[in-house]
Amino acid sequence: MYVEIIAVLLGLVLLVYSAERFVEGAAVSAKYAGASPLLIGMLVVGFGTSAPEMMVSVFAAYEGNPNIALGNAYGSNIINIAFVLGLTAILYPITVSSKIVRKELPLLLAIVLFSGWLIFDNILSLIDIILLLAGFVALIVWSVLTAKQHRSDELASDVSTELASTLMSRGRATFWLIIGLLLLLLSAKILVWGAQSIAVKMGISDLIIGLTIIALGTSLPELAATIAAAKKGEHDIAIGNIIGSNMFNMLAVVGFSGIFGAIPVDDALVYRDWPVMLATSLMLLVMAYGYKKLGAISRKEGGILVLSFIVYNTFLLYSINN
Repeated sequence: MYVEIIAVLLGLVLLVYSAERFVEGAAVSAKYAGASPLLIGMLVVGFGTSAPEMMVSVFAAYEGNPNIALGNAYGSNIINIAFVLGLTAILYPITVSSKIVRKELPLLLAIVLFSGWLIFDNILSLIDIILLLAGFVALIVWSVLTAKQHRSDELASDVSTELASTLMSRGRATFWLIIGLLLLLLSAKILVWGAQSIAVKMGISDLIIGLTIIALGTSLPELAATIAAAKKGEHDIAIGNIIGSNMFNMLAVVGFSGIFGAIPVDDALVYRDWPVMLATSLMLLVMAYGYKKLGAISRKEGGILVLSFIVYNTFLLYSINN
C-alpha cells in the first residue's frame, strides 16, 4: 500500500501548491480585467480556494465514487469552520467588520438547510442538481449586485490592500491561472486514485475517506489563506474566504458532481454529517454575526470550534472500528 500512500501525499502537496497559484493568478487576472476589489473578495478568493474541492469531487463522481464527492464537500465545510477558523481564531482572534460578511452568514445557514432538505430522501436527483446549480447562479448574481452597491465595504479595503502588495504582471497572472488549473486536475486524479485504493484495501468506506483525508487535504488552501489574512489583520478576508468557500461547496461542488447522474446519499451523511455541518454553521453565525455590535471569534470560541472538530473526528474513528 506504499504506492497508494505516496500518491495521496503527492496529490495533497500538489493540490495545495496548485490551488495557491490558481487563486493568486485568478485574483490578479480579475483585477486587470477591471473587477472591483469587493467582487474579487466575494467571488474569486472565496470560490477560488474551493477549486480543490471542485476538482476532487467532480473527478470522484466521474469515476463512480459519489461518496468521496459528497464526503469531500460536506467534510470540507465542517473542517473550514471547526478546524480552519477555530485554529485561526486561537492564533489571531477575528473581528468581523464587513456588512457584506454579516449578510453572508445567514445566507450560508439557509444554503445548509436547503442542502439538508435535498438529501433527506437519500438521493440527489436531476431536479435537485438543477436546483443547486440554479442557486449557485443566483449567488453569483447576488454577489455582483452587492459588490456594485457596497464598494466602500471593509472587505473591499482588505482586498485592495492585499492586491496592492501582489506584484504580478497580467501575463504572469494568466500563466499561473492556466497552469494552476491544469495542476489541480492532475493532483485531483492522483489523490482520488490513492484515497480510493486505500479505502478498498483497508475496508474503510469511501464516505469516511472523503470526510477525513480528502476533505482535510482540500481544505489546506483555506487554512493557509485564512491564517495569512488574519495575521495581516485582514479579518474580513479571513472569515469571508471561509463563508464563500462553504457556499461554493454546497451549491457548485455538489451540483457539478451530479452532472454525471443522480447521486445516492448514504444515511450516515444525512443523519450524522449534515447535522454536524448545520451545528458548526450555527455556531459560526452566533459567534461572528454580532448583534448590535461588531462580530468576533475570540480565542475561547476558537477553542470551542477546534474541540468540536476533535470530537466529531473521534466519533468517525470510532465508527470505523465498529
